[in-house]
Amino acid sequence: MTIFCSHCHRPLQAEMSCLPRKAKQAPSAPRPFRSTKSASKARRDQINAELQALRSLLPISAQEKERLSYLHTMALVCLRLRGAQLFPPGLAPPAGPALGTELLSLLPGFLLVLSADSKLVYISENVVQVLGLSVVELLAQGDTVFDILDGQVGEDVHKKLLLAQEEPGREVTFVSEMRTSKAFRLQHGGNRVVAVCGRFVSLRWPPSPSTTAFLALCTPVVQSPTDGEAASQDDIFQSMHLLDMTFIDVTESVTYHLGYHREELVGQSWYSLLHPEDADLAAAQHRAVALGAGAGAGPAAGSAVLRVLRKDRAWTWLRVWARRDGGCISCTC
Repeated sequence: MTIFCSHCHRPLQAEMSCLPRKAKQAPSAPRPFRSTKSASKARRDQINAELQALRSLLPISAQEKERLSYLHTMALVCLRLRGAQLFPPGLAPPAGPALGTELLSLLPGFLLVLSADSKLVYISENVVQVLGLSVVELLAQGDTVFDILDGQVGEDVHKKLLLAQEEPGREVTFVSEMRTSKAFRLQHGGNRVVAVCGRFVSLRWPPSPSTTAFLALCTPVVQSPTDGEAASQDDIFQSMHLLDMTFIDVTESVTYHLGYHREELVGQSWYSLLHPEDADLAAAQHRAVALGAGAGAGPAAGSAVLRVLRKDRAWTWLRVWARRDGGCISCTC
């Protein structure tokens, strides 16, 4: 007996042809950009080769190149590119390395060049004598001036740079602690205070942000002596003041630093020697020292870096360590 399909009424042997069949899935196409272990290795090898090629172009010794990490290599390359944009090779006067080294050794600090957006463009090699860090090590901190400064003064420095940029040629000065090597911090108890004095200049005409640079000299300010540290009289002078900062007495070593004799300063106000831009900072230090001990909390002390007028009418930077001592204020400069 033949059994027929209930769907199509065909013989059973043909039944399977009328039943719904599962659709066959087409094989998936291979992904053309699929990441594989071999592809990743090829990309790494290519990146390494490119970095090696960039490293070979850097104008440093072979020994220094061997010590460069990838981060340091890219930092140096970016620094050189920014420098090439501001100082095209065709416009830069030729200078031999021996002459450059000789000139740098005569400077009281190191040279710093910034772009209009505060990016580091140039740092002279003698920075290692001031901060204990080479140019490469300093660049590892970051690529802007704010990366190598104490973050607490960032806002003030930003305002000073904007002011200088709005008035090209106007000289501005700011003081800040700069990052130093671990060995320097262990020896001196902290980072180094540096006075940065510079101005924006236009390197080509017409002036534009891409052709404007901030050229500055960074001069270290001598660290103030702390309790328990012996200091040479050649490095410091001490003064005693009334609570209104009138000179009562001053050590004879003031002549070495400022040119005045003791008799010329006794009876004069400390504020008569200060740079106008530093008066607010000096007043804040004065209030902190004079009022701190008055609250019954014991002797109060504070430090500040200030510009003081020498007898020859030049300004010099001093780090002033002030302390309330009864009814007087004593200062170590």
